[in-house]
Amino acid sequence: MARVAGVSRATVSRVVNGIRNVDPQLHELVWSAVEQTGYVPNRMARSLVTRRTGTVALVVSDSETHDDDPFMSRFFADPYFGRIVGGLMSVLRPATAQLALQMVGADGHKRLVGDLRNGQADGAVVLSLPARDPLPGLLAEAGIPAVLIGRPPSPVPISYVDLANETGAALAADRLVSRGCQRIGMISGPADVPASQDRITGFQRAMARHGHAWVPTVSGNFTQESGEQAMRALLASHPQLDGVFVANDLMALGALLVLRDAGKQSPADVAVVGFDDSSAALAARPALTTVRHPLEDMAAEAAKLLLLRIEEPQSRISSVIYEPSLVVRQSG
Repeated sequence: MARVAGVSRATVSRVVNGIRNVDPQLHELVWSAVEQTGYVPNRMARSLVTRRTGTVALVVSDSETHDDDPFMSRFFADPYFGRIVGGLMSVLRPATAQLALQMVGADGHKRLVGDLRNGQADGAVVLSLPARDPLPGLLAEAGIPAVLIGRPPSPVPISYVDLANETGAALAADRLVSRGCQRIGMISGPADVPASQDRITGFQRAMARHGHAWVPTVSGNFTQESGEQAMRALLASHPQLDGVFVANDLMALGALLVLRDAGKQSPADVAVVGFDDSSAALAARPALTTVRHPLEDMAAEAAKLLLLRIEEPQSRISSVIYEPSLVVRQSG
């Protein structure tokens, strides 16, 4: 194939193995030759030479053990996770890297690190859900290539990709106030999760700038059911509520159902703004005004950072922060 492309075998190897810093013209020549020759990389032979598996782990780290499967059900039901997988694969597939899903409970962190150290995968993209998760620190200490989606709860020498969550929550506050809402509440995520902390802080600070010194708040856990429960609690304690910011779209979907059952129309009686711009926002009735969370782009960037880290272990620890935007629909 090197002869067909008119380049060296080393160049072919770098292109086929997804290694960066190859001239774009040479990159195009090699893949053109791949198409002409029908070449298929031999993964086993490659692993013997490179000592790599060609596999990246997507690690979902939680605070509980899920042997009875409720978390697996949540993983496949929540559009958040599907969007992340799609973004990762948009980068990993062209690099001929496979993606392996790893669910890790409270008792599995050290075992996972041992498996990764022993070559189960070349590196990991990590979704860290607990507030005090030891996994990012364990991965960094072990020198395993890893990238977090979402900032770590405490400073750890590990690369991460995140959203400016405070800015996004401020956009929601500005939208509700600009609509003329006066009695505004919030349904937050768990207060000890970094993204939730940032959204709570961003919303409260923005509301304070608008003259609202206090915002009634009920927390959920990012599921539709918890959004329903939180909305019922807010209405019970503040029946005159005319606006609510909900910290993710699934909870907002639940909140809209409760408002409808209570005989309240949105946005006429209670304006609702969600967060994520997921498929749940379009499934809602009315369609949900929400803060755009570019998860696919963020996951793709995490995959790029990880592949670079795998190829160049001494590359700088880095962070990439994405800016949110407001998507206006019918709910608020």
